[in-house]
Order: sequence, then C-alpha cells, then structure tokens
Amino acid sequence: MEDSGVHVGGDAYGGVRVAAPRTRRVRASLRSLVITGSLSSLVLVGSGFAWAIPGYLSAQIESVDAGTAGSSSQGAMNILLVGVDKRDDLTRKEQNQLHLGRQAGERTDTMMVIHLSADHRKVTVVSLPRDSWLDVPGFGERKINSAYQFGGAKLAVRTVQQATGLRINHYVAVNVLGFIDVVEALGGVTVCTPVAIDDTKTKLQLAAGTHELNGVNALHYARTRATGRADLDRIDRQQQVISALLAKALSGDTLTNPAKLGALVNSTLRTLTVDDALAENFLGLATQLKDVSTDDVSFATVPLTNVNYRTATGESAVLWDKPSAKDLFHRINTDQPLVPPVKPSKSPTASPSPTATTIPASRIAVRVRNGTMITGLGARTKSALLAAGFLVPAAPGDTATRNYKNTIIRYAPDRLDSARTVAAAFPGAELREIPTLDAIEVILGADNHTVQKPPTPTPKPTPTAAATPTTKTATQNICKSASG
Repeated sequence: MEDSGVHVGGDAYGGVRVAAPRTRRVRASLRSLVITGSLSSLVLVGSGFAWAIPGYLSAQIESVDAGTAGSSSQGAMNILLVGVDKRDDLTRKEQNQLHLGRQAGERTDTMMVIHLSADHRKVTVVSLPRDSWLDVPGFGERKINSAYQFGGAKLAVRTVQQATGLRINHYVAVNVLGFIDVVEALGGVTVCTPVAIDDTKTKLQLAAGTHELNGVNALHYARTRATGRADLDRIDRQQQVISALLAKALSGDTLTNPAKLGALVNSTLRTLTVDDALAENFLGLATQLKDVSTDDVSFATVPLTNVNYRTATGESAVLWDKPSAKDLFHRINTDQPLVPPVKPSKSPTASPSPTATTIPASRIAVRVRNGTMITGLGARTKSALLAAGFLVPAAPGDTATRNYKNTIIRYAPDRLDSARTVAAAFPGAELREIPTLDAIEVILGADNHTVQKPPTPTPKPTPTAAATPTTKTATQNICKSASG
C-alpha cells in the first residue's frame, strides 16, 4: 500500500505518514471546517481534538429559528448567508477606529446564496445586491435588505426563497465587525483594486493595484461604496476578499500553525449565528466539503436590468433582469453551468497546447494513479508534485489496468487552464478532457512520468465582453502579487 499519510499544504493534504485512523480524521475535520466557514464569508477551521469538536461548536455558535428547510447528507443544498451590521456593543474607541456611529439594532450589509451541488463537489456563491427592489412578503415592494429589519432571519429566508425560487436549507449570519478579528488571525489579506479608492467616511485611501490590508482596512475595503458602481463594485470586492481568505485559511501556513489555527477558530466562531438544525450538525456539513478547493468555488451576481432605478418613495435601487435571473437560479438549482459552454471551433479530439499556463501549481489539486507495474511510482510522483508546489489531497492509487505507455493528464471540462499547468510538469504527457470527471487526474505511464517544476504562469487577459451572468472561481479571484 502506498503512502496514505497526511501533509498540510494549500487546500489539501499529502506526504507525512500518521499513526492512527483517528489522527487522519482530526486532520480531515480541520480542512473540512475551513471550507465550510470560508463559505460563510469568514473562514472557520476545526479544533485539533476531533472528539471534542461537535460539543465545542454547539457551545460556541449561536443559533436561531430561521424557518429553513433543513437538509440531509446527500443531495444539493442552498444556504442563505447574510452579513449583519451590529454596532450596539461598540466602545467609543472602536467607533473612532472604525469611523462608525453608534446605531442601535441590526441590518443586513451583505446577502449571498451559497449552493452546494448534489455531489457536494462544486460550490456556487451568488451575491444579491442589497438595493434589489422586489417584493418582501407582507410589506410590498422594498429593498431586499429590509426583509431582515422587518422580520429577522425568517423573513429574510422567505423573501430570498420567493425571489429566487430556491429552497433555502440553511441560514448563516455573520457579524461583519467580527470579520476584523478573522482577518487579523490570518495575518492580513491581499486585495487588488483596479481603481483608486478614496473613501472620506472611513478614511480608506488606496491607489490602484495590489495591497496587503489589516483587519480594519480589509473591512473598509469590503464595505466601501466610494467607487463608480457603488454597491456593485462592493460585491466584486467582497467576493475577492472571501476568495483570498479561503485560500489563506487553506494554506499550510495556517493549518500547521497551532497559534494561528486557534486564533482563527475562536475569532470565527464568535461571528456566526446559524439555524437550529445547522448548529446541531455543523461538523456534518463540514465533512461533506472535504474535497472542495478554490477551483471548485464559483461566484456570480444576479443579472440586473436597471442599476439606477428610482422608486416611488425616492429611493435609489436596482432591478433584476427577471428572465435572466430566473434562468440563472434554474441553472443553479439543477447543477448546470451558469454560462452555457461555447462549442469549440476546433476538433474536440485535438489536445490543447500545454505550454501556456495561467494557473499556479499552488492552486491546483491533483489525483495520482499509477498505470504501470513500477512499484512505488505513485508515491514518488506524489512527493515530486508536492515539491513542485502542487496539492495532492489523497494517497495515490492504481488503475484497473497497469499497461499505460504514456502519461495522461485527465481533466474536467472546466479545468483546462489548471490542466495545462499540470501538463507542463509532465513534458510529453497527453492532455485528455473527460466530461464525467470532476477534478484533475494524472494517470502515470511508462513514459513521461518525471515531474518538472512548471513555468511561472502568465495571467489570462481580462475579457472585453462578458456573458450574463459573469462567473469567476475563487482561484481566479485571488490577487497575484507582483513578485509571484
């Protein structure tokens, strides 16, 4: 049997042998909880003591009756995430630091629907603009964020279900001010703004480009509306910050650092309020997401037809493009691609060139299968891939037949960019698209199985035309520093 141990790196494990099955479960729980919490906008990781996690979570996470449908361990799932702005407990010093007033009560600052595919391998996050003008049950035409003010979690859930046609299984509320502690626990966050920001309210000033932000400035960055598209730009920034936090929480630097891990656990737990059913089985949901990476998380925004709508009461709002929005949520509900795939102009049997890489190895999870009779080739290849910067979440396995001549890079239809980087590590290997595959898999052959470090990727140019809706994965959302 080949190496089945655990190695923390990026968003996956592989490499270091462990002594007992319980230890493996501990590490798996850690990674699973990271995934779940990050999709709650602030990244959550689990305790290092697997047997204590359920009770610890129940004691730390606040719960509420949200009128949600609940879920089983199988099938698709929809989670409503709301970012709640609660300032009642702020000290005068905190008010001055954050440039906020002491407003009583709570209001929703962010609303997102998180959809887990039926196989729980894909995650879609759809941002709902807070100024969306639609029907709030019992209150008529209102902005969507008013539903929480009028009726709390239950009315927010009911409003979103009515607007999207989706069945909301769970509810997660995040205290956006607690976001500061989460960012600090991760050592800050990298963001990149295409335009300069000068917010006179929060005193946030950033030149166009890439910046490292502390917790306070990251909060201001995620919340500011001081750019041309106001709330729509803010949605882009929030999705970018979530992606960056997810990637950082899944890095080995976090998962192997007990002090950082503990601070992240405690700071994140304090920010969450979830529905009663989720509070009882938060770990159960987390373990269902153990194989999700940043490649598997996609972001979208509801299509709009009017971004400058003026209501009868004089409020500024936005209107959904109802036919396009209906199609979007239907695609989400049925696990279809959000944007219909464009048919290739070339022969589908032609292998794409592996030379142009745009995704770094550190963002790519790879499965390894030994297709030869060479003993230990899978384990050695796994070690070489880890050394080259790739992620190898699982122990290598063997193919049913062991007579592969050439090494083959098999990839899912939406993983071409990542597959090219993997192919660059195996010069001469064959690239092969597999419609039924959900990952990237290396089938080792007798030839071309030696791993080489892939070249530094060249970022893809920003497209000039966008489909409706536009989508972006968490990997694509992560800022790249000038040095790497």
